[in-house]
Order: sequence, then C-alpha cells, then structure tokens
Amino acid sequence: MPRLSEVIAALDALWPPSRAEQWDAVGTVCGDPDAEVSRVLFAVDPVQEIVDEAVKLGADLVVTHHPLYLRGTTTVEAGTFKGRVVHTLIKNDIALHVAHTNADTADPGVSDALAGALDLRITGPLVPDPTDPEGRRGLGRICELDHPETLSAFAARAAARLPQTAQGIRVAGDPEQLVRTVAVSGGSGDSLFGQVRAAGVDVFLTADLRHHPVSEAREQSPLALVDAAHWATEWPWCEQAAAQLDAISERHGWGLRTHVSRTVTDPWTVHAPSVTPPSISGAPN
Repeated sequence: MPRLSEVIAALDALWPPSRAEQWDAVGTVCGDPDAEVSRVLFAVDPVQEIVDEAVKLGADLVVTHHPLYLRGTTTVEAGTFKGRVVHTLIKNDIALHVAHTNADTADPGVSDALAGALDLRITGPLVPDPTDPEGRRGLGRICELDHPETLSAFAARAAARLPQTAQGIRVAGDPEQLVRTVAVSGGSGDSLFGQVRAAGVDVFLTADLRHHPVSEAREQSPLALVDAAHWATEWPWCEQAAAQLDAISERHGWGLRTHVSRTVTDPWTVHAPSVTPPSISGAPN
C-alpha cells in the first residue's frame, strides 16, 4: 500500500496547489505523511456527514472539492462544527485533502466533468489559462450539442443528468429558443457573464445565480441562463477525480479502493413551488 505522502504527491500532480487562486485554501488539512492508504473517499463538502461516512467506510483519506478552512482560524475545538470534523478525522486516522480552484482550472477539471455529465462536446476553456501553451486549462468550458434542442429540452437534460437537489433547475430565457452552443462552469458563475457573452454561446449553465446579475445579463443580450444547485454542478468532478486516482493506482500497483460519496450535502432540503398565479391588478404576494 502507498503512504499518504505518495498519494498526495499524485493528487498534487493532477491539481498543482500553485494553480489555486491566492485566496484559496487547498492541500492537506490533516494526516500523517507516513500512514498507509488503502481506501479513499471523494466528496464535494468536508462536513460531518461525509466524515462519518468515511469512518463507517474505513477510509484512510478523504478528498473534497471545498476547503474546510477557507479563512483563518484560531481553534479546532471540538465544540465547533469544523473542529469536530478535525477531531473525528484525527481520532480515526483519516487524512483530509482539498483540491478547489486548482481543480476548477485543471485539464480535466470540474467543468470538464460537468460537461461530460451533460453529454456535451467540449471545444475549449471559457477563460483560458495563459500559462497553458496547449490552451486546454482554464475556468469553465465552451461546448456544443450534437443536435440543436430547445432551451426547455436542455433544461430537462440538466435536470435528468445532474444529481437531484431540492432546487432543481432554474431557467432564464425563452423556452423555445434553440440551443446549439453552451458554456458551463461548475460552482458560482455569475462573475463570468462578460466572458460568456464574448464567447457568443446560446446558454450558460452554472450555479448560484443572483437576481441583479441575471436581470442585467438578460437585458444586455439574448443569452439564456440555466441555474443548477452549486453542489450538483460540482459533484460529477468526484467521479472524474476518483477515476483519475484509480488510473494512477493501477499504474503504480497500489491497489487503492476509491469511493465516491452519494450523500447529498447541498444545504437546501425542500423546494415548495409557487402555486398562486400572479395577480396583474394587485401587488405580488
């Protein structure tokens, strides 16, 4: 079996920490470099539910997309929820490693996995990494459909192929608009509207879209917007990442067993659709 330091070196080769944004907090949160690793669990969020799953599974390493400590802290006291996560990990000899924005821009990265889940053909990055001479790395992906379909059909595709969440899929645009080209970006994407408009695509699928940026984007161009849950747009990366580590394990003869958590850690739990038709004579409810 490989040691944790060997597995971390392989993960850092896939997602170099140097390519993370300066504000990000990636890398190994806890773990003994000399400890042996036989079982690895991949998940989006380093929350207690995932850590408890790792304990039950007998995992030696948890790899998450989201950081546990994105901002500085002065305590890992077990009375705090993040401190409890750390205590549970250490007590059970489980390491935690994070690949966040360094996985977003990787080749393949988070948006490659998202495009793959939607069965889209990737033509290039939305925001290319200027340090990549091959032009494959970068934030987001520009994609094409094999055959044009309506916006409503594309939304149904996203609803069927992404993990189920309480939010589901929200759409801004004409349901009958034909879709041929799509930009995707896993996670929060409303800061990318300028690049998406410049790409000239028909639809942008991302997460965490807010009222004012969406309203302004719709006023500026016919770009349609598809808003999925943040967790749902990033979960496909877990399967992609596990497959990448599987390939490395096979190449080195490590015999690692990788698992992808199916636990839904999206924080939204219930969706109540509006049932009262809007009144055209009075104020909205």
